[in-house]
Amino acid sequence: MVEDNSSASILVVDDEAAIRYSVSKTLQRVGYTVREAASGEDALDAIHAQTFDVVLTDIRMPGLDGVELVRRIKDADPDTVVILMTAYPSLNTAVEALRLGAHDYLIKPSSSQDIRGSVERGIERAHALKRRRALLDLIRSNVFELSRGGDDPFEDEIETKPRTDNTPVGMSPTAEGMNGQPMVLGPLVIYPGRYQISVGERPIDLTPTEFDLLLYLTAHRSRVVSCHELVREVRGYAVDEAEAREVIRPHVSNLRRKLKGAGQDDDVIINVRGIGYRLNESVEG
Repeated sequence: MVEDNSSASILVVDDEAAIRYSVSKTLQRVGYTVREAASGEDALDAIHAQTFDVVLTDIRMPGLDGVELVRRIKDADPDTVVILMTAYPSLNTAVEALRLGAHDYLIKPSSSQDIRGSVERGIERAHALKRRRALLDLIRSNVFELSRGGDDPFEDEIETKPRTDNTPVGMSPTAEGMNGQPMVLGPLVIYPGRYQISVGERPIDLTPTEFDLLLYLTAHRSRVVSCHELVREVRGYAVDEAEAREVIRPHVSNLRRKLKGAGQDDDVIINVRGIGYRLNESVEG
């Protein structure tokens, strides 16, 4: 099946026109929508004007260099995927760029295959981040609705703590914000920016798939979710139900094992045989 790349937008940043042209054509040939910027300053203007799935930028440029550009981009939007290119590889530069949140690091001249492969992985990451953000927004919306519904059967789902601010009644301060702030749901505390949850005082590190799987079941906790839907929404591709069960089962198993290891005796994720998975009532309230 030929993948449709037309909806993906890429920004290529380099002060050398020939390199910008070459990289842009490499990506346009496989269907990406590409915009060019000749400097870090031009790149910031472009980013403020529209949203890009991936920013592919040179490191050494006059004025605003690539490493500082990564810093500025991540300050503005931490979910933006940035790939760095350089003809002068340096371990210190690579470490600093990756520490700031760069997704990948290419050595120039890079082959068309390497460029396309890196961008393809970057777009997969960008789409995963967007799915995660949508799940977090949905959970935040559900939490807010639950906090307002005095007669809602899930009213006790959100832990209520003494309030020292203007947090709405029924919502704990930890559940209010989703920009990296923790959220309390039943016995679990979810840390959106860390791929981490905790049970009581015990932190649990999750893989991105485990984290997204738990988020999706939390966002749709009022129903049973099929394996086909979980693969489509969490992993980003479609398979039939039989194959989806094989894809999802090991992630659920690992997640259950980690939760039990942290002292969560009840299964947080319930298998509804022949249908899919749902969140345990112990998490709902």
